[in-house]
Amino acid sequence: MTALVVRTLAESEARAVFTSLPDAGLVGRPLLGRPYRTLAEGGEYRPDWTWVAERDGVVVARAAWWAAPEDREPLVLDWFDCPDQEAGVELLRAMPRHPEYELILPAGWRNGPRVYAEANSRIEAARSAGYRELVERFTYRWTPADGLPECGDRLVFRPEPDDGVVLELLTRIQQGSLDAHEQAAGDPARAAREELEFLNWCPSPRDWWRVACTPDGEVVGFQAPARNPHRPIVGFVGVLPEHRGRGYSYDLLVECTRQLAEAGAQEIAASTDLGNHPMAAAFARAGYPVDRHRYCMVHPG
Repeated sequence: MTALVVRTLAESEARAVFTSLPDAGLVGRPLLGRPYRTLAEGGEYRPDWTWVAERDGVVVARAAWWAAPEDREPLVLDWFDCPDQEAGVELLRAMPRHPEYELILPAGWRNGPRVYAEANSRIEAARSAGYRELVERFTYRWTPADGLPECGDRLVFRPEPDDGVVLELLTRIQQGSLDAHEQAAGDPARAAREELEFLNWCPSPRDWWRVACTPDGEVVGFQAPARNPHRPIVGFVGVLPEHRGRGYSYDLLVECTRQLAEAGAQEIAASTDLGNHPMAAAFARAGYPVDRHRYCMVHPG
């Protein structure tokens, strides 16, 4: 068999070479409707973070890291296609870094044989390259056509300008979290720092964040409407351990949705783990339709 060549791309060739690999578009980045383009072309990818595996000059597997334009380190591996599974494994092994792999999937992806086969080939290749499953997540997409969820009067919301206060609150919220990414952080303080870093990374106003309190002033939780580089999102919703089991996550989600809608949002993206039943129930009650799934894998290296 001809030797496999694994390499990054140059700006002048990146789009033509990367898109030369035929793909059915059933799973992965094509589901988002944003084609591969480099930052210089107004897209999202960097040629030196874009990898291909070639045999006889023909692309047989490809992968790309994603990050915001101002980021210096890749945040996620979100594009990976490997019709030649062996080549896909070698490609992943050859890459010098191993950020989290996020495979975007249609809802009900296990029920369609072709979609399942496409997804499973990528998952198996990633597993063979050293990745392991972390969690599968629901992703949601709310639009005004879904209607604003009904507001209650159990809670009042106030801004909190002090990041130190927010960090302390996030640390308390992380206790007993059902979120797999937060659990993977290892301890509540680290998970809270990562959450705060993410919220500060988002290019949305810091003064959108809100502490949730009962009418008599007792703090119940925290919610943060936000924007990522593409759209408005539910940045964070969390309830303190002593107040869980009362449905407050719904109240926080409603307020987050209301704030974003008042700011003009025509869509709101959100996500939660399949196993986080209280949060999934809150999204369902608030009228958030499941849009896709996201299969998350991590590498120990």
